[in-house]
Amino acid sequence: MRIIIAGGHGKIALRLAARLTSGAVGLVRNPAHVADVEATGAEAVVCDLERASLDDVVNVLEGADAVVFAAGAGPGSGAPRKDTVDRGASVLLAEAAERAGVRRFIQISSMGAGKPPAGGDEVWAAYIQAKTEAEADLRARDLAWTILRPGALTDDPGTGLVRLAPEVPRGAVPRDDVAAVIVALLENPGTVHRTLELVSGDTPIIDLVATE
Repeated sequence: MRIIIAGGHGKIALRLAARLTSGAVGLVRNPAHVADVEATGAEAVVCDLERASLDDVVNVLEGADAVVFAAGAGPGSGAPRKDTVDRGASVLLAEAAERAGVRRFIQISSMGAGKPPAGGDEVWAAYIQAKTEAEADLRARDLAWTILRPGALTDDPGTGLVRLAPEVPRGAVPRDDVAAVIVALLENPGTVHRTLELVSGDTPIIDLVATE
């Protein structure tokens, strides 16, 4: 399978690319990040989703089997980039997927999306608003989408044990396990048109994904 990963230099994306046996393509905006993506065994394509045209992105997606939106403005970015990346880039990628005929689309969102921000500052509120709007856009499209809302992300080693459901208590989850869940979602289409929250738990990932 040819899997396009937007935000290809992100911590989840690099872990995901390393887990996919072949066919992973990481989209990066900075040419200096190409080597890091290629070190995982994936192909790297320079494509800045904040500046690319729709036609540019359609051309990148041609022939793909699935798309994973793993991009984000990242720590230290202000409210405007939460909108242009966490919302705008997702909308652009989803539109391009429709145009290119790539139906499977997995969007990495965030716990808290879909609700008014609980605490935090202006930037956090902008982030949650951007994720909420990106989710709403995706749900309205003719795509085989799944929205994944991880809890607080950590760099702890993955355990392969998680809680995955439409709603779970707030908690943390290693990025390793988020990547493993995405692989399982790609391999199990039964989660199409589902919005799922993810935290660490006590159930093997493959067992949970197979029943969702």
